[in-house]
Amino acid sequence: MAIQAIYTGLFVVSKAAFDATAVFIFYRLAAAGALLLPLALFFSCRSPSPPEKTRMTPRLLCKLFLCALLGNTFTLNVYNASLKHTSATVGSAAIDSMPVFTFLIAVAMGMEKVGKLRSRSAVGKLAGVALCVARVLVIALYAGPTALSPLTRHPVFVSNAHHPASSAGAVWIRGTFLLLLACATWSLWIVLQVPLLKEYPNKLMATAMQCMFAAVQSLVVAVVVERDLSKWKLGLDIGLLAILYSAFLGTGALMYLQAWCAEMKGPVFVAMWNPMALVFTIFCSSFFLGESVHLGR
Repeated sequence: MAIQAIYTGLFVVSKAAFDATAVFIFYRLAAAGALLLPLALFFSCRSPSPPEKTRMTPRLLCKLFLCALLGNTFTLNVYNASLKHTSATVGSAAIDSMPVFTFLIAVAMGMEKVGKLRSRSAVGKLAGVALCVARVLVIALYAGPTALSPLTRHPVFVSNAHHPASSAGAVWIRGTFLLLLACATWSLWIVLQVPLLKEYPNKLMATAMQCMFAAVQSLVVAVVVERDLSKWKLGLDIGLLAILYSAFLGTGALMYLQAWCAEMKGPVFVAMWNPMALVFTIFCSSFFLGESVHLGR
């Protein structure tokens, strides 16, 4: 539930500050790494001499680099790009596809069992997968009348974006499927944390190293994509709030909690709680961003 509450805030502040996408992601990951790495080194130094299983090796560093590339650099850049064409509520609703991706990946990797097709367990799992897929298709392809008007005429955060309701159908669909791509890669990242933490149980150091690797990767992306130097300047506005929130809670705490939960209960358990974030985000985006919620979305 704490993870879903953090997700809710992340959806809202990311949508409010999405106009500096690549730079925003770099600052977010750099700040998270700057916070977590000293903490990880401090607690590692205070612990007894680490066993061989917790020592950094070139092979382990390569795995951390690839996990950072997949779960942070690629996923976050694709996700934030998709928010240009959708809304915070849709961003949250698309996350409901993560149980599907996580379940299928976990089954393919032998971490999750479907069971006999006629058993209650198998029927329940497959029905859940089908409902998630149907829901995502409705979100992408159907836009009904306004079901919930903004809760306030003066939203707390004013996004610079055009209102998503005015987006053309093709643009909206493209944005939704970019969201699904980000969800698929993030689901794969969650699944990969289980074998990674078995090989290297120091969750805090693993999280910090992935943030640092992702910050370097995102810096390269930001330099290539954003040539306007004014976009790199930080001010006392929603952009700075989004960076601080995303760094400390949306990256550091979120990655650590998800890795811990995946290690304790498996990757599917982590993903199956994601629909709760939609409930929170519907009301938060209406109040903080002034978004209207449409039937089907």
